[in-house]
Amino acid sequence: MSDTPFGFGLPPEEPDDGDDGKKKGGHGGSQGPANPFGFGAGGGGGENPFAAMFGSLNPGDLGAAFQQLGQMLSYEGGPVNWDMAKDIARQTVARGTADGTKDSSVGPAERAAVQEALRLADLWLDGVTSLPSGSGTALAWSRAEWVEATLPVWKDLVDPVAERVGAAMGDVLPEEMQAMAGPLLGMMRSMGGAMFGTQIGQAVGVLAGEVVGSTDIGLPLGPVGKAALLPINIAAFGSGLGVPEEEVRLYLALREAAHQRLFSHVPWLRSHLFGAVEGYARGIKVDTAKLEDAVGQLDPTHPEQLQEALQQGMFQPEDTPAQKAALARLETALALVEGWVDAVVHAAAAPHLPSADALRETLRRRRASGGPAEQTFATLIGLELRPRRLRDASRLWASLTDARGVDGRDGLWAHPDMLPTAEDLDDPDGFVHREQLDFSELDKMLGEAAGGEKGTGGPQQAGGAQDAQDEGDGGDKDGGKGESGR
Repeated sequence: MSDTPFGFGLPPEEPDDGDDGKKKGGHGGSQGPANPFGFGAGGGGGENPFAAMFGSLNPGDLGAAFQQLGQMLSYEGGPVNWDMAKDIARQTVARGTADGTKDSSVGPAERAAVQEALRLADLWLDGVTSLPSGSGTALAWSRAEWVEATLPVWKDLVDPVAERVGAAMGDVLPEEMQAMAGPLLGMMRSMGGAMFGTQIGQAVGVLAGEVVGSTDIGLPLGPVGKAALLPINIAAFGSGLGVPEEEVRLYLALREAAHQRLFSHVPWLRSHLFGAVEGYARGIKVDTAKLEDAVGQLDPTHPEQLQEALQQGMFQPEDTPAQKAALARLETALALVEGWVDAVVHAAAAPHLPSADALRETLRRRRASGGPAEQTFATLIGLELRPRRLRDASRLWASLTDARGVDGRDGLWAHPDMLPTAEDLDDPDGFVHREQLDFSELDKMLGEAAGGEKGTGGPQQAGGAQDAQDEGDGGDKDGGKGESGR
């Protein structure tokens, strides 16, 4: 790390030869008089963040640049400037995708087609899963509407990592300077919020041009109980596949509806997934050298350069057992969600859609080649998902269906400790044929024991607990029979 972080150094010494020296220092008037603020050692070099911001601007751009700088430095919120993120995401959406497709409002015919597809998808899913419908409303979104609806959840996902970066920005200053650098640290935090806002806005804006629903990344990004599809992206996804658009829409509706069932009827799942993301984030280290370089080259007129700089290895997971365990928990949890959806949707689609197999493989390859989920996680929290885990999880859920039936398979979502682990994904047959604990009987036993403690005391209390234990033993036997009979 340099001795002058972010390009803040001592002012240049006054030249010995007065005016002659000034003339030698300036080339075409670009450097100007002595630097009154003492930022950097010279004029418009990359080490000076303000020179980097304004050195390449023509006078007509200065007003906009100063406005952006004012917004950046006046921000006093959390670790991410979410207003800036929203603006940049909307601007990214407005520019359209690489193939030239522009966002547009959803028309009545598209809205009706989405609603019908989601209604039919729920009907087909009733026969292949014991989880009931999880969406009371069917929505058709434009890309801009997807950005608006999902930003609150992105905040929950990203803020833990942004906190780490905010702390690292203070660490970039030498220790002896930190005590006297209160205003500077405040500016660093504001700039850090803007940096993350820029990065997230770019990522979410690009993702809005690719996703087809509210659950593409395996997490519930939209409002609870609302299934949503993006007609414009569904059309782009199906282009060139040689599959009728109705089939593509129905298949993607099945995936959206299946996700909604899982997140609506497994109450602990959302907090489990978001807790795994936060646990992983706590173990991330920030490369302060790269952070210093990114801030030193900050140019508000070219946010894509900042995004690129921040993606070049700034996030470095700690190589500790705790961090490896957190990574395994997160990857496994996401793989189990996506694997269950893949298996259930295939069972629902195969009897009705001639192109079900082709669509399934297309989506799997999309993930394997680094689809939107993997890219966005890598951008926002420094995590690259392993697509092979999704295939492993899908095979495991399909094997569970064959061995235990739909109820036995879906019953594993009753408690997080009943779910397969990363090791189980490596040995699915071993997990499928292993005896599983019946947590419903354990919960019943504990509840009855707690009720006995409230209503009795002394020896009777002990007797009540023993009765509950005896009943629990009987329940275990029955549970064992039920398990083996699945």
